[in-house]
Amino acid sequence: MTAPLHRIFGRPLDAPAPKGFDQAIFGMGCYWGVERLFWKQDGVWLTEVGFAGGTVENPTYKQVCNGDTGHAEVVRVVFDSSRISYERLLQIFWENHNPTQGNRQGNDVGTQYRSLIMYYTGSQKAAAELSKADFNNRLAVEGFPKITTEILPAAPFFPAHEDHQQYLDRYPDGYCGLRGTGVCAPLTDIPEET
Repeated sequence: MTAPLHRIFGRPLDAPAPKGFDQAIFGMGCYWGVERLFWKQDGVWLTEVGFAGGTVENPTYKQVCNGDTGHAEVVRVVFDSSRISYERLLQIFWENHNPTQGNRQGNDVGTQYRSLIMYYTGSQKAAAELSKADFNNRLAVEGFPKITTEILPAAPFFPAHEDHQQYLDRYPDGYCGLRGTGVCAPLTDIPEET
């Protein structure tokens, strides 16, 4: 069976990343608005919504919503780092949700809505940790509690059902729960190794 095509980019959702491109996984609450946020970025080659971080293989949306799979709703982003840096993706991540809420985003409550970064390389891990520390300090100055975002190695990614892919292109007036804190997250450079 042929994979469905991405509604924006026209590529198969299971297309391998082109040579030299990178991947990232972000969980920021309900994945519909998160996917739209990333597909709009110049340099992003493919986005796909799905589940990661749990213990059940190939879970359904209903199983994840029941809260007993351990999975988070996430977006897999394939990007050309010569056009958009991982640090820029992290900036978008921090500024467009509230990473201090634990297992929720606004009215969406449950472990599947937790804030999550999954890294593929050591440099992604370092960038994520550095940006988290920086943004944590910025939030504290504004009176927010400590960041609860998990930073974990990339785990198996299980795509969501086709109807959930590019949902807000399919249903432009559909639900989008994205809400930032209003705190800016300037780009954080990783110190060069000496």
